Amino acid sequence: MSETSIKTISDLLNEEKWTRATLNSYTINNFKELDVIVEKTMKEETQEEVQEICDEHLHHTKNSIIGLYLSGVISLNNQMVDDSNLLMVISIFSDNHKWNIVEYLCERILAYGENKYALRTLADCYENENEEEKKFEVWERLIKVDHDEADMVKSLAERKEAAGNIPSAVDLYKKAIHRYINKKSFSHVKDIWNKLIEYCPEDWEFFFHVDGKIAKTISNDRAAQLMEELYLYHKNAENWDKAIEILKRILGYDSKNQWARKEITECFEKKFSYHSQLGEYIRLSNLNQSWRNVHDAIADFEKHISFDVGNFVYHRTWGIGKIKSIQDDEIAIDFTRKRNHTMSLKMAVNALTYLHKEHIWVLKVTKKREDLRELVKADIPWTLKIIIKSYNNACSMKQVKAELVPGILEAKEWTSWSTAARKILKEDPAFGNLVDKIDSFMVRENPISKEEKTFNKFKAEKNFFTKYKTMMDFLSNSSPESELFAEIFSYFTNYLRAFNNVDAQVISSYFIIRDVVKKYPFLNPGFNQTFLELMETVTDTEELFLGIDNPTLKQCFLEELKEKENWAELYVQLFPKSLNAYIVSELEGNDKKDLLKMLFTNIIDNYKETREAFIWLARNHADEEWCESYGFRYEKILIGMLHLLDITFREINNRREVSLNRKLNKQILNYLFKDDRLEDYITNKDEDSVSRIYTLIDDVKDLDPSVKNDMKQIVIERFPNIKFFGEEIHQEVVSRGLLVLEKSFKAKQKAYQHIIDVEIPENSREIGAAIELGDLSENAEYKAGKEKQELLNISANKMKEEIEKANIFDPSTLNTEIVSFGTKATMLNQISGKEEEYIFLGPWESDPSVNIISYLAPLGIELMGHKKDEELEFQINNRDYRMKILNIEKADF
Repeated sequence: MSETSIKTISDLLNEEKWTRATLNSYTINNFKELDVIVEKTMKEETQEEVQEICDEHLHHTKNSIIGLYLSGVISLNNQMVDDSNLLMVISIFSDNHKWNIVEYLCERILAYGENKYALRTLADCYENENEEEKKFEVWERLIKVDHDEADMVKSLAERKEAAGNIPSAVDLYKKAIHRYINKKSFSHVKDIWNKLIEYCPEDWEFFFHVDGKIAKTISNDRAAQLMEELYLYHKNAENWDKAIEILKRILGYDSKNQWARKEITECFEKKFSYHSQLGEYIRLSNLNQSWRNVHDAIADFEKHISFDVGNFVYHRTWGIGKIKSIQDDEIAIDFTRKRNHTMSLKMAVNALTYLHKEHIWVLKVTKKREDLRELVKADIPWTLKIIIKSYNNACSMKQVKAELVPGILEAKEWTSWSTAARKILKEDPAFGNLVDKIDSFMVRENPISKEEKTFNKFKAEKNFFTKYKTMMDFLSNSSPESELFAEIFSYFTNYLRAFNNVDAQVISSYFIIRDVVKKYPFLNPGFNQTFLELMETVTDTEELFLGIDNPTLKQCFLEELKEKENWAELYVQLFPKSLNAYIVSELEGNDKKDLLKMLFTNIIDNYKETREAFIWLARNHADEEWCESYGFRYEKILIGMLHLLDITFREINNRREVSLNRKLNKQILNYLFKDDRLEDYITNKDEDSVSRIYTLIDDVKDLDPSVKNDMKQIVIERFPNIKFFGEEIHQEVVSRGLLVLEKSFKAKQKAYQHIIDVEIPENSREIGAAIELGDLSENAEYKAGKEKQELLNISANKMKEEIEKANIFDPSTLNTEIVSFGTKATMLNQISGKEEEYIFLGPWESDPSVNIISYLAPLGIELMGHKKDEELEFQINNRDYRMKILNIEKADF
């Protein structure tokens, strides 16, 4: 910034300082002139310098209007959360009733985003200026960002109600009741509860949700008191099902409530007035006898009352039946395989389960299988409703599958059907999640918004980091001003409000709150802790870091950790468990090569114990140039990788950590063979080095024989007379690569193209549909799809590699002088005395059951290259062989 500009600002500050201009001399134009200075500062990119001058001035003159304003506006321009200086200016002018300036200052702050204090002050301005409409408009904005404000919400609701805008009034009353519950203001809660009974008595889920919140926040007695008000409405409306449900809830709060017991008995009498056994079942259940536990009595009565002529029942042995008659204490039932079966009522109550006529089990026996199958395939929402309600309105997709597969749908139809079903469960407002069970679904009486669904999912999640992902999903589809988001956000703020020790959840909450507030400043809960202050009590940084189960939050932790003096040593400590390129990059970029060398040396020297870190290091850094720069031998890396290849093969065979070892095994194979590192090494190194490496390759028992053969051919091409442990390697009769027949090659190509063109795209569509639905942690179809994807990719990659190294056999090169590819050899088994015939082809054509042997199989390797009349002795897998070659001829292939 020019010296003239700096002098201008300094003169303004000093003039104010020495003349002590009174507040009355300030006008809006004065602030507009200051805005011009701010704009010039931003263009010249010298705002930091100006802010330093202002902050230094404020250190001596804390109420400097110019200093406070310039510093505050620059902070807002820099998207800093701290707006305290501007709020101080507003406070000064508010105290002096300079409402026109206060209004200007508030609008200045609000131009950068909503601010609770600025909105509240602006509303006061309009009230002082008798601008009622403008005041209410500001209130509308304020209640969206100030989730503690309840009185304004109630006032706005009453205003909407008076204007006849009932839907808007109801929304506001609902918002207000939640806020009054949080404040434990029961008188206000009760008033609004009764208003909502008047306007939306059928909003069943809302009343039950609020009731549960009242019981938890205020008391069970208060919750029961409000439910009594709701009950009276439904009783008068003769809505017996809902009236009974409300009374059950009241009795859940107080099982000795005699009024509720009497009322529920009367409701049952009204609901089942048509039932032939009503009086008898009330007597048998002792429903109206106060000495019996009311919940047991209700359960007994409801089970008895379900037994009436024409109703369906289930018996664990005889299956589905229909009640034919009830005579005194005897009940007759027609089961599918046991007609007119009779039993006592007491036995029936204990042995049978009532099923409503729309129960999925009933439909399975009353409808033709093909008709039901077509209905299930054509109407997925109907099917979901039927099955979910059959499970008492709490059903998982696992249970849905059990009902449909294989009885109605075939297993191969399930994946596409369930993908469509999950999409419906996520998007259709008729369905929702159980609040306490994330993987279970319910059919809702009233539609539910996506916002509510995500909120319910958040409430049902048990894991902190899964809740974080759900919160981010909520923000991607809903407003942070939502009342529901306030409750979600409070889950994380509560971790910082009260904690005994800083663990992964506390430190993660710090990052979550920080990032949310940065984007939505009005949500600032007012915490002042810094990362370093939180870390002061942490004794085990590694344990804390490993507990953060989210990559984004882990990255936040690493970035903040650089504030600590010993950050580099901590990075070194964390790396083997994190394998983060950022750690290596930061250490390199900050001239910490000595620490890096110590870290890498430890990993390389202890590669068996640090196998994941070692493999990561090899794949991401360890080429010859890198090894040389750190003083490591490149051969040591290759040897370590070959040892780990053998170890992972053995671990897989022994069923130890199979998934992990398969992943590491694949990474090593790609590093050594697909990336041609071993081939490059063999091609460029001396004979002794190649001898050591090849010996290790040959020692890997489970390595693909064709890969070993390729490596052997490379060695032979460079060193025709090379020996390993005194045994000379002879030139094989097959070339590098894999010999195959033309028809086998075409068949393999066709199979590969089918995977690429058909199976993988179909699998990708299924996974894509599942991803759109979310809930991946509980989505069995998504997991199955990913597993299938892994298998398809493995198969495709393996086929591609085989095809690329395949050499189509040229029949004109067939050599019947020796046992070779395409020959048939007649052998005398000198142990059994029997003649045996073998055809020698490749692994693609191999079929030992008909004596077609792969030239790469152990037996093929022993016999290949030998001539007629040769006698051979060898051992394979501890079995002795003594063979004489009687004849060699062209095989029929």
